[in-house]
Parts: sequence; C-alpha cells; structure tokens
Amino acid sequence: MSEELKVMIKKMHNLVELHIHLDGALSINSCKELAAIQNIDIPTDDNVIRGMMEVPPGCRDLNEFLTKFDFSGSLLQTEVGIKTAVKNLANELLEQGIIYAEIRFAPQLHLTKGLTQDEVVKAAIEGMNESKLKGSLILCCMRNDNNNDANVETVKVAKKYLGNGVCAIDLAGAEGLFKTKNFENIFAYAKELGVPFTIHAGEADGPSSVYDAITFGAKRIGHGVRASEDPELMKLIKAKNITLEVCPTSNICTSIYEQISDMPIKRFMDEGINITINTDDPTVCNIKLKDELINVAEAFDLTYEDLVQLQLNAINASFADNKTKIEIMKMILGE
Repeated sequence: MSEELKVMIKKMHNLVELHIHLDGALSINSCKELAAIQNIDIPTDDNVIRGMMEVPPGCRDLNEFLTKFDFSGSLLQTEVGIKTAVKNLANELLEQGIIYAEIRFAPQLHLTKGLTQDEVVKAAIEGMNESKLKGSLILCCMRNDNNNDANVETVKVAKKYLGNGVCAIDLAGAEGLFKTKNFENIFAYAKELGVPFTIHAGEADGPSSVYDAITFGAKRIGHGVRASEDPELMKLIKAKNITLEVCPTSNICTSIYEQISDMPIKRFMDEGINITINTDDPTVCNIKLKDELINVAEAFDLTYEDLVQLQLNAINASFADNKTKIEIMKMILGE
C-alpha cells in the first residue's frame, strides 16, 4: 500500500464504528480514573494494567479471549463508574476521528454492587449525553444456560429507553458453548416489543449460527465471517441485504484466522455483501479503527474510495434515525 493512502487514512475524521464493546475498550487512563473515583486499588504500572486487559499472542480461542474482560468489568459496577467509562470512551472515539458509534455492553454483568439493569443503563446514557459523539447504546443479552430472566429484563430495559439513548439489543458471549438457536425466545420477544437487534454469530460457531440469527430476524450480524463457508448462506445474506459487522484483528486474536489476508473480506465485497469494519475490543486487541482500516486496505489492496464505501455501509446499517443517517452520510462524503 502506498504511503499516500496510509496518510489519507490517518487523516480520516468521518469514521463510523458499529461494533465496539465498552468493557473491551477501556483505555489505561480511563481505568486509572475509574479506580480513583471508586476507591479501587489497581496496579500503578501501565504495563501491568495493559497485561491484565490485552490478549497475549497465541490466544487459543474466543473462550480464552473472554477472560480478558474480568479486570475491566470490576471497574464497571457503580453508576459513577459506568457513566464515566462511557463518557471517556465516547470522547476518545471522537479524538480518533469517529463521528458516530454504537457502543454495546451487557447490563446484567454490572450488578455485583447492587445496581439494577435499569440503573446501569441510565448511567450509561448519562455518560453518552456528556459527550458530543453521535451514537447510541446496544444492550447485550448474554449466552448462558440459566440467565433467561436476566435476558428478558435486558429486552424490557432496551424497550424503555429505545430512541432515548438505546438503539438495539444484541446477543454476546461464548458462542460455541451456548448455541444461537437456544435464544430464539429472546428475539421473538424483542420483535414483539419492536426492539431492533444485531446478533453475534458466525464467529466461534459456524454457518448454522448465522442461519439461526437470520431466521430470528437479524438485519445485522456481529462478525458473521464463517458465513463464507456456505455459498447458499452468502446468497441469502445478499438477498436479505444483511450487514456483517466484521472485526478483523479480533478474529485474529481469537484464532479464527491466522492473518487478515485469510479472511473473506474481499470476497464479501466482490459478491455485493454489505460489510463494515470494526474494532470489537480495541484495548483487548490493541487496535484502533484507523489502523484496522490500514491493515484491511493493505491485505486486500483496497482504495480510498473502498474505505469511504465501508463507512457509508456502516452508517446505512446503523440503528440511527434517518435524519442522523443523512447528516453523517454528508459528513463522510464531505458535503
């Protein structure tokens, strides 16, 4: 890739991030602030904190990857912690040239100090409102075999704040251990309430998980890269105009692929499937969106126009209202 293109990407200030997890995105500075305001003792050495959050080389799979969220999760159990974390992340994204983002997290994972899911979400919305970043929150239901009530509560809270800080729900967690098909009732309930959703699928689990997500009514799929293993599924995704939230470095970290050039990114693009490029967990994966775009452009010989189209794909697939979509589109196109 040319140095000129690399410089152009570095100067981009009109980026869209659709797939980023709050607890996988806390910066070291934010962690220190969260610890200080909550009187939590954490190491003072930045390298030690980084080691607690960043996935090491040779990570075996998604299950090992998910252990890296324990430390950040411990800092997100109070209203002030959640509010501050969301505000800090939103401001950091703005500094990185991101103008619209949908930040996701699972309210049920922030209850160890007595908060309710409603209180967790209210605090997160307050944090978003204290930043100038345009965007909203996606509330994650979690894959488990004994948390149906908690997932139902997440859908109810999403409905309560839909359009007022919350834009959708998701299903996250150990995809290979807890199959997508087992959560059909959650998304049937979301459809009944009119709550939009994206679903993690086709990452640690194969094409069948993507089929299940589409059957539930998902218009977006988190990751979705394993769909490339099934040509008929690829046709279905294109026919239904479903968008894949591709997270390249994350998929390397979880050992789904050895390198980005092994991924089906260019194949998806060539076959007319809408994809977006995202960081997933920028701190855990040690990646920022501009660097993600550089890596993808280098691996597949993409042009600057290709990268602009990826940003347009993202805002078109976002859960934003039409007014916001038009506004962001104009910014992306420099109008």
